[in-house]
Parts: sequence; C-alpha cells; structure tokens
Amino acid sequence: MTATQAPVLLARGLSKTFGGRTVLQNVDLEILPGEIHGLVGQNGSGKSTLIKILAGVYSPDPGGAITVNGVPLVLPLNPHESDQLGLSFVHQDLGLAPELTVLENLRVRHYKTGPGWRIRWGDERKIVRSALEVFGLRNINPDALVNSLRQVDRAMVAIVRAFMRLERHRGGVLVLDEPTVYLPRDGAQRLFDAVRTVSQAGYGVIFVTHRLEEVFSTTDRVTVLRDGLRVATARTRELTERTLLQQILGRELGELYPSGHEVEGEPSLEIDHVVADGISDFSLKMRRGEVVGLTGLQGMGQERVPYLVFGAEAAGSGSISTRGQRFELRSFSPRRAINAGIALLPADRLRNGAAQVATVLENVTLSTFASYFRTGVVRHGLERRRVAELLNAFMVTPADPDKVFGELSGGNQQKALIAKWFEAKPSVLLLHEPTQGVDIGARKQIFARIRDFAQAGGAVLISSVEYEDLAHLCDRVIVFRNGAVVSEIGKSNLTEATIVEHCFRTEAGAA
Repeated sequence: MTATQAPVLLARGLSKTFGGRTVLQNVDLEILPGEIHGLVGQNGSGKSTLIKILAGVYSPDPGGAITVNGVPLVLPLNPHESDQLGLSFVHQDLGLAPELTVLENLRVRHYKTGPGWRIRWGDERKIVRSALEVFGLRNINPDALVNSLRQVDRAMVAIVRAFMRLERHRGGVLVLDEPTVYLPRDGAQRLFDAVRTVSQAGYGVIFVTHRLEEVFSTTDRVTVLRDGLRVATARTRELTERTLLQQILGRELGELYPSGHEVEGEPSLEIDHVVADGISDFSLKMRRGEVVGLTGLQGMGQERVPYLVFGAEAAGSGSISTRGQRFELRSFSPRRAINAGIALLPADRLRNGAAQVATVLENVTLSTFASYFRTGVVRHGLERRRVAELLNAFMVTPADPDKVFGELSGGNQQKALIAKWFEAKPSVLLLHEPTQGVDIGARKQIFARIRDFAQAGGAVLISSVEYEDLAHLCDRVIVFRNGAVVSEIGKSNLTEATIVEHCFRTEAGAA
C-alpha cells in the first residue's frame, strides 16, 4: 500500500437523516488497495450508518458519491448491487445459513453444472477446498454443516466467502463490521491472519471495531467518526492510544475505572459444590458489596458459572444459598432466580438477554411489569414515565421508550438491560462479558453502575476474559482451568499482569 495508489473505494459527502435528525454528515472515506483501514467511534457515532449505506441497506441523502474500482456507483445501492460491484461484507452475525453445508454457503448461486444442468459436486469440492487452503483451513470439511462448526471456524468461512466474492470481481473492498465480538482471543488472532491474507492479495479492508488493541495491531490507517462527523484520518503508527481516545471521545477520558469501596462482612451468595458438564465441584462464598471475577483461558469453564447459578443451564448437582434460602440447582430456573434476587446479564444480549424486535420499554419492564398492574389495569402512563426516567439516569441514547431495542447501539443496549435489572432490585448481579461490543465511553458508564450496585450492598460475579477490567473492578479473581479452580488472586496482588500470568501458567503447568 502506498499513498500514490488510486483508492479502491472513494466515498465523498455521505450524509443520512432520519426524521429530521442527521446521524451522518458529509463524511468522506478513502480505502487504498492492500490496506486495512480501521473505522472507530463511540456507539452512535455513525459507523453503522456508513456501513449500511455501503451495503445498500440505507439510502444516503442527496449529494453523496461512491466510487469502487474507479467506477462511480449509482446511489442508492441495493444489497445485491453492493455485492456485484465489489463490496463484500462480514457482519457480527456472519450472515451464514447454519443449516447448510460449508460448500453450500460458499457456492450457492455459483455452482458449476454439467449436461442436464446437474451440479458437478466433485468440481465444487475442489473449488471450496482450494479457497479454504488459501487461508490454511485444511481442517474444515466442505460437507460439514455450518452449525456444527466452532464459532471461530464459522467466522473463517464467512471471510472465505467474502474473499471469493472479491475474486470474482477482481478487486474491491472487504468490510468487517465487528466480526470479533463473539470470538475468543485466539480465534480473533486467526481472523486477523485471514484479514491480512485478503489485504496482501491487493484488496482493501474496512475493519470496524471497538477494541483499540485490534486497531493498533491490525490496521494501516484509521478513520474516527464522532457525532456523525469524520473528525480524523491518520496512519495508525503515528497515533498513540491516548490521542486516539481523545479523538473518539472529543475530550479527555479521565479515570475509566471507579474507585474501590469497603466490602461488608455479611454473606450474600453461597455456591456450594456445583458439578455440571465442564465444571467440577465449584464452590464460592460472596459477601455483600463484593465484586468477584471468574476468568481463565477461553473455554475453561468459567463462562458457564453465571448461567448455572441463574438456572439457565442445568447442573448435575450442587446448590446456592441467598437471602436465607437454599436452592438445589438441578431444579432451579430463571424465574426462581429472579424471585430470589438474582439477575443475569448474558454475553450475547440480543439472543439471550433481550427481545430485539420489542421496544425499549417492553424490554426494560419485562421483569417488573407486574408492578404496573392496579385492579387488573396496566398503568401505561406510569410505566412510560418510569422507563423514561431510567433511560435518562442510565444515559441511554436516545432516551426513547418506544425505540425498537435492536435499533440501539451495543453500548446503549447494554445500559438499558442494566437499567432493567437495577429496577428489579436484585441482591446478586451475574455478568458475562459485560463490555463485549461496547465502546470506551459506554464502558466507563457500565463500570460506574457496577460499582454503584456493589456500594449499595449488592454482590457482583463477573465472568470475563477482559483481564484489565477484572484487575480494576474486582476484589478478587478466581482462575479456572478445565472446569476447575486452579488459583485465586486477592486484592493486594490483583493486576492485569498477575491475572495473565496465572491463566497462562496453569496452561504451561499442565503441558
């Protein structure tokens, strides 16, 4: 990549207005052949709107222009035109058909046929194996169903499919819209290697991410959007993390993590000898006001604990005690957990934490809806006023109870779900990767709410592989390996480096 090369994608003056509200204003974007170009900004900065214009989902306001491979495009696009013109997309949900095979996902609408229009399956398998081979994916069977693959392999298949589309057009741009949100760290690294293979073949790459470490380790240049405006484009190597954060936020971040507090001596939650698939005899006693982290290398079992305690997954044996009551987990359920004062915020909020086609109001009052009944009548006015108060208090933008939940940005979805559980007044909060897919500004607000909950006497259990977050938020961290606890790190020795050391030391020690 050199600055003198003609751009493979050139966007000029892109704007988008919804109902009189401008969410993207006169944005320019230039992608060069062979470059990985980061696109960053807070939730609501305009990133998703820009990507959806390129994908043909949204029509831009009049006056914008897009050129791909030197060819001016006729706006607005539609999704089929975007694909045909050399714009290939990999979204968070990957867009694969899970009930079809790898081969079918990669080759549908492009099958080679012989006499009688019969598909030449032998040739098809050769084509797919050759495409997988480019990315070193010899372990993926073309005839395997996509829903049988690990999440990281599904992501790789989505990359291969996008690459094959680009090859058909002999040039273009691969657009990655936060593809690493649901991937473990080692899986994300495999994806980055695949992305470099695409860029080395001469294609441009747009990489949308909230993770600054991914920006600095992967991209050549980066464009920052804020409040719908392009505020900066620069070579990544010329930036520091502090500078980039200031550009994203438009101000100094200040202290990201809230200050600590005193932990009360009274017990809040006791987990006693829990045994389940992938978990061997786990016990834990938590006090009021305590924040405990569960971590380890990806897939070591710690991620299952919140769901077992909440009754969302079945345990073979074990019990929990809270609010003076004891519950056997073999017969526990989410309804009983909520009644016992336990709340769960899952990692995959759209699939497991919310009804994305329902309104924000319907999601926020889901666990407290009964409180708005009076003599058999729902007090809708009271419900709406209370939800509006919560959205403002938790800085959800827009603070609109009637907004469809799935249309909120990731950080605002997470803050709305935290508001829902705070309104239910639990005594125990279970969190699984609470900042996944959340920008830096929203993270600070979420951390403050976690600390507020603990300061009010609640107990917080966080399962996460974000070691820095755990080091700053937790009073102690428990490290898992192969479903069992291998170490516990107390407050006096709790740093990101110590957590990393314990996670990887246990791996090395078992070798």
